[in-house]
Amino acid sequence: GTQEKITEKVEVVRKFLDRMTAIQVTVDLEHKGSPTVELRISAEHHDEFVAIDEADTVLAAVDSVVDKMENQLRRYKEKLKEHRATGHKHLEPPEPAEDS
Repeated sequence: GTQEKITEKVEVVRKFLDRMTAIQVTVDLEHKGSPTVELRISAEHHDEFVAIDEADTVLAAVDSVVDKMENQLRRYKEKLKEHRATGHKHLEPPEPAEDS
Protein backbone atom coordinates (compact mmCIF):
# COMPACT_ATOMS: atom_id res chain seq x y z
CA GLY A 1 0.00 0.00 0.00
CA THR A 2 0.89 3.67 0.10
CA GLN A 3 2.52 3.28 3.52
CA GLU A 4 5.07 0.79 2.20
CA LYS A 5 5.78 2.95 -0.82
CA ILE A 6 6.40 5.97 1.40
CA THR A 7 8.72 3.98 3.63
CA GLU A 8 10.56 2.64 0.61
CA LYS A 9 11.07 6.12 -0.85
CA VAL A 10 12.15 7.61 2.44
CA GLU A 11 14.60 4.83 3.31
CA VAL A 12 16.73 5.98 0.37
CA VAL A 13 18.04 8.89 2.45
CA ARG A 14 19.75 6.48 4.82
CA LYS A 15 22.60 6.01 2.43
CA PHE A 16 23.49 9.70 2.68
CA LEU A 17 24.21 9.69 6.36
CA ASP A 18 25.73 6.98 8.53
CA ARG A 19 24.58 8.18 11.90
CA MET A 20 20.85 8.58 11.53
CA THR A 21 19.04 7.76 14.72
CA ALA A 22 15.47 8.31 13.54
CA ILE A 23 13.44 9.02 10.45
CA GLN A 24 10.00 10.49 10.92
CA VAL A 25 7.46 11.11 8.18
CA THR A 26 4.32 13.11 8.83
CA VAL A 27 1.61 13.18 6.20
CA ASP A 28 -0.99 15.92 6.50
CA LEU A 29 -4.13 15.13 4.53
CA GLU A 30 -6.14 18.05 5.80
CA HIS A 31 -6.20 19.71 2.39
CA LYS A 32 -7.37 16.94 0.12
CA GLY A 33 -6.06 18.46 -3.08
CA SER A 34 -2.59 19.12 -1.74
CA PRO A 35 -1.29 16.72 0.88
CA THR A 36 1.72 17.96 2.82
CA VAL A 37 4.57 15.69 3.77
CA GLU A 38 7.13 16.50 6.42
CA LEU A 39 10.31 14.52 6.75
CA ARG A 40 12.44 14.78 9.88
CA ILE A 41 15.73 13.05 10.34
CA SER A 42 17.56 12.82 13.62
CA ALA A 43 21.28 12.25 13.49
CA GLU A 44 24.02 12.02 16.07
CA HIS A 45 25.77 15.32 16.78
CA HIS A 46 23.37 17.36 14.72
CA ASP A 47 20.07 19.20 15.00
CA GLU A 48 17.18 17.63 13.19
CA PHE A 49 17.10 17.88 9.44
CA VAL A 50 13.63 18.90 8.28
CA ALA A 51 12.09 19.03 4.82
CA ILE A 52 8.47 19.87 4.01
CA ASP A 53 6.59 19.99 0.74
CA GLU A 54 3.15 19.58 -0.71
CA ALA A 55 1.99 18.14 -4.01
CA ASP A 56 -1.10 16.78 -5.74
CA THR A 57 -0.55 13.32 -4.31
CA VAL A 58 1.11 12.03 -1.18
CA LEU A 59 3.69 10.07 -3.14
CA ALA A 60 4.61 13.08 -5.28
CA ALA A 61 5.06 15.10 -2.11
CA VAL A 62 7.22 12.34 -0.64
CA ASP A 63 9.41 12.34 -3.75
CA SER A 64 9.86 16.06 -3.51
CA VAL A 65 10.60 15.99 0.20
CA VAL A 66 13.13 13.19 -0.18
CA ASP A 67 14.77 15.26 -2.92
CA LYS A 68 15.03 18.28 -0.63
CA MET A 69 16.37 16.14 2.17
CA GLU A 70 19.02 14.59 -0.06
CA ASN A 71 20.23 18.06 -0.97
CA GLN A 72 20.43 19.03 2.70
CA LEU A 73 22.32 15.88 3.61
CA ARG A 74 24.70 16.31 0.68
CA ARG A 75 25.51 19.87 1.73
CA TYR A 76 26.00 18.70 5.31
CA LYS A 77 28.39 15.97 4.22
CA GLU A 78 30.36 18.36 2.03
CA LYS A 79 30.73 20.69 5.00
CA LEU A 80 31.95 17.80 7.11
CA LYS A 81 34.53 16.93 4.48
CA GLU A 82 35.78 20.51 4.41
CA HIS A 83 36.10 20.53 8.19
CA ARG A 84 38.07 17.32 8.17
CA ALA A 85 40.30 18.54 5.37
CA THR A 86 41.21 21.77 7.11
CA GLY A 87 40.97 20.72 10.72
CA HIS A 88 39.23 24.00 11.54
CA LYS A 89 35.69 24.28 12.73
CA HIS A 90 35.25 27.77 11.31
CA LEU A 91 37.04 28.97 8.24
CA GLU A 92 38.17 32.54 8.79
CA PRO A 93 38.94 34.66 5.77
CA PRO A 94 42.65 35.52 5.69
CA GLU A 95 43.44 38.96 7.14
CA PRO A 96 44.23 41.49 4.47
CA ALA A 97 47.96 42.26 4.56
CA GLU A 98 48.61 45.76 5.78
CA ASP A 99 50.78 47.96 3.60
CA SER A 100 53.85 48.83 5.62
